Amino acid sequence: MKILYAIQGTGNGHLSRAMDVIPALSKRVTVDVLISGIQADLKLPFPVKYRYDGLSFIFGEKGGVDIIETFKKASVRRLMKDIKSCPVQDYDLVINDFEPVSAWACRVKGVKCIALSHQSALRSKLVPKPDHADWFGSQILKNYAPADDYYSFHFRKYDNKIFTPIIRNDIRNQEITDSGHYTVYLPAYGDKKLIKVLSKVKNVQWEVFSKHTISSYTKDNVSIQPIDGIKFVQSMAASAGVLCGAGFETPAEALYLTKKLLVVPMRRQYEQHFNAESLKELGVPVLKKLSKKKIKLVQEWVDYGKEVPVYFPEQTQFIIDKVLQEHISAPEVELKKKTFISFPRLKFLS
Repeated sequence: MKILYAIQGTGNGHLSRAMDVIPALSKRVTVDVLISGIQADLKLPFPVKYRYDGLSFIFGEKGGVDIIETFKKASVRRLMKDIKSCPVQDYDLVINDFEPVSAWACRVKGVKCIALSHQSALRSKLVPKPDHADWFGSQILKNYAPADDYYSFHFRKYDNKIFTPIIRNDIRNQEITDSGHYTVYLPAYGDKKLIKVLSKVKNVQWEVFSKHTISSYTKDNVSIQPIDGIKFVQSMAASAGVLCGAGFETPAEALYLTKKLLVVPMRRQYEQHFNAESLKELGVPVLKKLSKKKIKLVQEWVDYGKEVPVYFPEQTQFIIDKVLQEHISAPEVELKKKTFISFPRLKFLS
């Protein structure tokens, strides 16, 4: 039995989850790995058979996605070429973590594609939703990586196909201490902005992991260093708290490590605003943006913030076995007769 496991490579959360998913799959089937995206900082310790540029969202330095740079990096011609050449027909099943090339290749070629992602949880009517609408963001969540069935991860088990987060073994095996510093990962903010705000928060040391530097340096009480997966995990495990975006994996790992958490959802990233609503329900404080006006709130969190208890059991193999048992012997999905692939405001000939 041959499976293609396709992973979104924008950001690090998908690759973090893959650290445990790939070994679980490998215990049951033959697995080839596909990655698309150009914004990840982590490297998988497994062979990657296929790499594509895909459709990556480029982080800016002012708290959000850089839309102009995102479209500059996008190539419709290359994307269509990759979709047509992606060999999904060579596999018995494609398991997809919000990866667009293989998802659309499956849709065009009539191959079964099963979503195993956090983003697919946001399709559920039982998941808390932001109080503002975002048509473009909704279309991305719906059409970016379509699938035939959906298995999902979220901070709570909102329905029977949503599971609590996969916490990789690197996190589960960490010794948890408190050295007093605070770990920061806000890739949509530039270093100057972070230093301007965080240096005003008194009696605290900040360890910032930045996408915007290639060397380490310190300014006042703010230490800036390049992204390093091992050092980041060690910093989190030894921290007093974690300040990060409202992504999925990093907040989940911080909660698992029993660290108090403060999140800042990225602008123009609708998924993060969904996550922020769920985190609010858990009792995690949320800032709309990081600015001078928010210094008092950050200081209050440092001084009085509390950890939020969660229960994220180890169940990776159980989830993988459930997906395989329900789909590996099911009949092939009928070829969907489409004359075009539709993304928001774009139509690509197939």
